Amino acid sequence: MHLEYRPAKRADVPECIRIRGLTRENAVSEERLRAFGITAESWAADVSTGDLPGFVCTAGSHMAGYCFGASKTGEVIVLALLPAYESRGIGRHLLSLVVAQLHALGHNRLYLGCSSDPCVRSYGFYRHLGWRSTGAIDDHGDEVLELVR
Repeated sequence: MHLEYRPAKRADVPECIRIRGLTRENAVSEERLRAFGITAESWAADVSTGDLPGFVCTAGSHMAGYCFGASKTGEVIVLALLPAYESRGIGRHLLSLVVAQLHALGHNRLYLGCSSDPCVRSYGFYRHLGWRSTGAIDDHGDEVLELVR
């Protein structure tokens, strides 16, 4: 299957929300996102203003996954893939695109929240790519990792 990567658009947000609820680990439903104050409208607005730049990967006419970061803080907000597209390097590539974009915006220190459970795939994924623990825990109970350039 041919994969394409492109900057995320406002119109991608509903599919991003759907995919977020279908991930293998750490799935978050639309209702739970709404409880955090994240709606399709708020997410789309942040994409439109450039506050939440991101990239999507498409496989044919379907979205396989996406990654978004916060332009003001340098936080990688979310990386999500449909399970059928795991272990193909898609997540790594999406993350690298967002990291490059956040660096281009002037951020030398990037950070994200990640499970502190070594049995969870994201634990090893980010550490393998050079992200290091700060020792802090975020408001969602996740360990804060950083990538310093």
